Amino acid sequence: MATLESTPSLPQESSKMGGGGRLTKTLFRSISSKEPSFSELLFSPARLSTSDVDPPIPSISPLSPLPPSIATKHEKFRSTHQCISSMLKKDGRILSIAVINGLIYTGSESNCIRIWKLPEFTECGRLQTKSGMVCALAVSSDRIFAAYADCKIRVWRRLWHDKPSHVRIATIPKIGSYVRNYITGGKDKKMMKHLGAISSLAVNASDDLLYSASIDKTVKVWRISDLKCIETIEAHSEPINAVAVGDDGVLYTASDDATIRVWRRNFCSSDRPHSLTVTLPAKNSPVKALALTADGGVLYGGCTDGYIHYWLKGWLSGQLQYGGALSGHSHAVMCLSSVANYVVSGSADSTSRVWMRERDGQHTCLTVLQGHRGPVKCVSAFTSDRGGGGGAGDCEDRCTVCTGSLDGVLKLWQVTCITSTNVARNSKQSGHDYFDL
Repeated sequence: MATLESTPSLPQESSKMGGGGRLTKTLFRSISSKEPSFSELLFSPARLSTSDVDPPIPSISPLSPLPPSIATKHEKFRSTHQCISSMLKKDGRILSIAVINGLIYTGSESNCIRIWKLPEFTECGRLQTKSGMVCALAVSSDRIFAAYADCKIRVWRRLWHDKPSHVRIATIPKIGSYVRNYITGGKDKKMMKHLGAISSLAVNASDDLLYSASIDKTVKVWRISDLKCIETIEAHSEPINAVAVGDDGVLYTASDDATIRVWRRNFCSSDRPHSLTVTLPAKNSPVKALALTADGGVLYGGCTDGYIHYWLKGWLSGQLQYGGALSGHSHAVMCLSSVANYVVSGSADSTSRVWMRERDGQHTCLTVLQGHRGPVKCVSAFTSDRGGGGGAGDCEDRCTVCTGSLDGVLKLWQVTCITSTNVARNSKQSGHDYFDL
């Protein structure tokens, strides 16, 4: 099996249509590069190294009957993936996804947030306003935060009875904030809402904080207990596309200025509670998506050049060091999700890729999820059957992925990975190259 080499000509994916409308496609194994040539990253589409050829993949429409599971073979891993369900509603493009406690929340161009129950993946409710499309979603233990096209954030409280129910409790900024800002002559920017569309939300439950990033180049910090804005961070010189926060309170922001900035809370200063600690360059490519591992040890940034750059946190220094770039997508990476040892990316090339992170920091592309007819705008991954759970035990060998696309289709996928030890045992028992779900 060939691996990624630093040669001028990289083998590319190949596909051709045969008789009977069947699509034969070569899948590749992709690994991260320690020292990539960034001149090639900037001007060449992302490509993968060659690997074993998959069995023919039928060409299907997004809502056609489910195909059998597809197996992929690697040196260290074997994986299968299957589309469990596809949903199409008259809501237009799907723009945001959030998963917690066995519930999936999806926001779209309409003013409706749909709620789906796992593992059945059946619709069990909806949240509606008159505020236009839902740009971003974030969830905590009992609250749902939704950013709308009017640059405001609506907050719901989740209640559990026989079935989950939701009560809207607030809209931020509150009307009182506008009154106070008018009295002060509009000098207090903290009282104002964002001046541009909100692109991303992140919750730091331990510190009782909500972060909202906007194309107005700022990040606002809201205290969840009273829903007041306590700080406005002028974070970047260009629109901000994504925000993420770790359990240690470290804030990460990604922007069209081709950088990721790292912010820490300064408890000794009341004027600037958040201070910039380091700026991570993304090699002149705007950063559209961020993902952070649960322990905060790896940071991923998805860029418009189709590459996913990642940084590793040093064990002793605690500083982020560049680890490499994951290649595979031919168009911009629009969304990322990380859970356990999996990283899932969605792209404008209408595909999602599932990566396995190995102990040595290398990454293997387990599978490519194909079926959408438009760019994949949002993605969420979880390893528990109830969603949002931990990644311990056998759950680490199975990953459920939810993808939302600008084609208006919501898909649920099951990806299973078997390590080399289990592969050998399975091969002896089954007597064939591929295993079945």
